[in-house]
Formats: sequence, structure tokens, C-alpha cells
Amino acid sequence: MAKDKVLIVGGGFAGVKAALELEADDRFEITLLSSEDTFRYYPTLYHVATGGRRANAIIPLRSIFEGKNVKLHQGKAEKLDRQEKTITTTAAEVYSYDVLIMALGEVTNYFNIPGLKDLSYGVKSIEDIERFKAHLHEQLVSDHKPDLNYVIVGGGPTGVELAGALPDYMHKLMQLHNIKDRQIHIDLVEASPRLLSRLPKDVSRVVQRRLEHKGIKLFLGQAVQGETANELMVNGKPIQSHTVVWTAGMANNPFYSNNGFIITPNHKVATDIFLQAENNIFVLGDNANTPFSGMAQTAVLDGEFVAANLKRRKDGKMMKSYRAHLPTTVIPVGEGWAAVVRRHLRIYGLLGWSLRQMADTVAFHNYEPWIQAGRQWLTYYGSEETCQTCLESLAVRHAPTD
Repeated sequence: MAKDKVLIVGGGFAGVKAALELEADDRFEITLLSSEDTFRYYPTLYHVATGGRRANAIIPLRSIFEGKNVKLHQGKAEKLDRQEKTITTTAAEVYSYDVLIMALGEVTNYFNIPGLKDLSYGVKSIEDIERFKAHLHEQLVSDHKPDLNYVIVGGGPTGVELAGALPDYMHKLMQLHNIKDRQIHIDLVEASPRLLSRLPKDVSRVVQRRLEHKGIKLFLGQAVQGETANELMVNGKPIQSHTVVWTAGMANNPFYSNNGFIITPNHKVATDIFLQAENNIFVLGDNANTPFSGMAQTAVLDGEFVAANLKRRKDGKMMKSYRAHLPTTVIPVGEGWAAVVRRHLRIYGLLGWSLRQMADTVAFHNYEPWIQAGRQWLTYYGSEETCQTCLESLAVRHAPTD
């Protein structure tokens, strides 16, 4: 019997999980096409941006698929030919399929706000993080003091997590740069009237109190209107800053609108009860119009769901209908504190933090055996800096003494 050629486009939570679920079934020939050569674990990117090790947030795809029946290719999908059943990349490479699984993730949306794209910093990729951290260190080297204000735009999980971790990181950097410790001013700007708008209001209130306790100044219900080299304009008033971090807007990958997919009013791809956008074209994760789209756990479950249905169909059985599952949300806000939300369950503080650490280990196990997942989790403990001043300071601190 001829194998079904399954082309998976996207090396994120959904695409990688689908590939892992299908690779051991010899009825399928699996090809994974990704624009990156690594799997990016988004929940810990904020930690990498505040001194954590890069290894805590990235896993090489070749490591995940070593010894597995998956063909890995790197490239950016550009064109879908439905008649020929092919995907063409920006480098003019062509990949054919019998079944197509699309899981491209989202892209940053600056809402055409003047200055933001060119002047703000991001923490949604390793490249963004390296640029952000280089800026922080350069300021301390050249000015011998921190910025007047560090401004984070976006009161979703990433913005809240970064705001919670940044004060301690800046104090650590001042010590490493031998700069007298001083108060750090961090502002968090959110257009909605409350933080974490997808979560219940009581959770937003507790997280808000936690951030305020850490000295974060909140600008809620206020919109960003533009950025210059020296200030951010918010509701008609300037905030002086050379360090603005944009964690707010995300948009669906333009591949879908560029290739004639049906887009819903909430800018997601319309799918049926099997997550099919069209016959044998499945759309997963952040791109699909499902209730909890945009969350990592949803993307993982989507990958498992589609893989299981493809196996059922190959067995001659009816495919099952998609059923959304409410994910558990865990938001860390500074070292040793996190908010855990699951329906009516609320857990805050150190216990929440401990549960987050456990959740990360389980999440890594979705893509690696337990031993490797444990090692991956351990990379949380340890720091990584490339700044020469920091490296020299650390070398002096750890030098043996007589």
C-alpha cells in the first residue's frame, strides 16, 4: 500500500507534535518544513530575556527527531498550489503532499503605530532577545546608569511575565557592571482596562497587586500612539524612555490570506469539525478558529487530535469531531511566584510557581523522552550573558581565593 505523504508546515507546538505522533506509523511519509531549525518554547522566552540560558527556550529540531522517520527541511512557505498539491517556499523549493498540515504560528502586529516597528524591542524570538539584552548592557556601559524608564507595552502573559522578572534582572546587571544600585522604573502599558483580559477578573486583580508590589507602574486602558528615539506617546502624554518593549499585538500568519483561505472576523482560518480548512488541508494551533487558539496547550492537543484522526481514517474508521479543552493557565510574576488558573481553581504564590516548574517539565516531555525533558528543565537554573563586562565580573567573583 502506498504511503500517504504528509507535509507539515510549521515547527512549533502543533506541527512538531503532529509529526511525533505520526512518525512511527509506516503508513505515512512525514516531511516537516519549518522556517527555523529550532523548536521555540515560548513560555520561557521571558526568562531568557532576563538572563536565563538560551537552552531553556530552544531545542534543535534535529535533536527532537533524531532517529525518527521525519524528513526535516528548512524554508519559509510562500505559495500553495491546490491543484498540484504543492507548497513552494520563498527559495523556490517545492514540496508535494497528499495531506497538508499547516501550523505557522502568528506574527507580530504593530497596528501601524508610528515608530514601533523600528524603535521598540521584542522578546518573541532569540534574535529579538539578543537585541534587547545588547541594548540593556550597552546603556549600562555607555551611560553608567539604567534608563529613566523601561516601558513594556502589552498586559498579556508575556508582558506580565517580563515586567515581573525585569526589576531583579536589572539590579543584577548593575551589580555586574559595578554601578551603584538604584531604583528601577518600569511601566506597563495596556490598552484594555485590565491585565490578562482573557482570564477572569479576580485573577487580573491579584496579578495587578503583585506587579504593583514589585514597583511596576501600570497604565491600564491607555493606548500607545507612537514612539520616537526618546519617548513613547501614550494617550497624548509622553513617557521618556529609550527602552520600549512591544509584547502586545499578534496577527495571523499572512500566508493564509495570501493563499485564499477563508478568514473569520477574528482573523483566524475557518476550519470544520476535523480542523480542516479544505479537504486534506488541516490548520492547527494559533492559526485555527478554535475557542482557545493562541495557547500552547491548545496547539499541542491540536497536533495530537489531527494525527489521531489521520490514523483512524487510515484504519477505515470515521474521524472524530474536534472538542476544545480549556487549558490550565500559569503566569509567573517574578521569581518564586505564579498564578495558576483552571476553571474555578486559583493558586497563587510559591505553590503556583512550583506547579509552573512541573508544568514545564511535562511540556518538554511532549517533545523529548523524560530524561532529556528533565535536563531541559534544569537549564532554567543558571544564567547566560555575552556582555564582556558581565563575564569579567563573574570571573572575578568565581575566582578561587587562597
